[in-house]
Amino acid sequence: MKRVYKGDFGHILYQRKVAIVRSLIMGGVILGLFIIGLLITKTNKNIFSIVAALGCLPLGWSIINLIMYYRAIPLARSSYEKIKAHAGSLNMIYDLSLTSEKSTYNVGAITVLEKNIAGYTEDKDMDIQDCQEHIKNQISLSKYHDYTIKIFRNVDDYCKRLDQLEKLRKDHNIDPKAIEDAWVPGTIQTVSGILESISL
Repeated sequence: MKRVYKGDFGHILYQRKVAIVRSLIMGGVILGLFIIGLLITKTNKNIFSIVAALGCLPLGWSIINLIMYYRAIPLARSSYEKIKAHAGSLNMIYDLSLTSEKSTYNVGAITVLEKNIAGYTEDKDMDIQDCQEHIKNQISLSKYHDYTIKIFRNVDDYCKRLDQLEKLRKDHNIDPKAIEDAWVPGTIQTVSGILESISL
């Protein structure tokens, strides 16, 4: 199973598989330890049972992680192919699942250029206004203000916006990927970096 990094297309599906495998292995080890303890000592009051009980903590975390990734809505491959054809040299981030106190916001694709943030969602139940407000609040914590944030539900409208941003990128001779690569850890994150870091 080839690793898919956060921000790359397929990240949510990859993390689902990882969480399943991790949970099954942990569950098997815990069950094995408990059974070994029972077979050796003929009672559940032994060190193996204690270790197995402690192992339930990371297993619980892994199962919660699995549930979170199954609730997240990944970008469909057909939408990805369409978006990729219009993205040009924009820095695209895929399969984000942003969480807040109110809700979870599934953003299939998003890009940042100058003071523009354009995203696309396939989550029909997502409140777009809340999502845009959440993004605005999160980036403002790092002193990024006055950004135009627009999340689209229609992939064709989103692709038109990407075409406009790609034209703007060419006109202003901007290399967004170079900007991301130039970021130095320990300094204020780029807006794209913030969006990735606040996602599952």
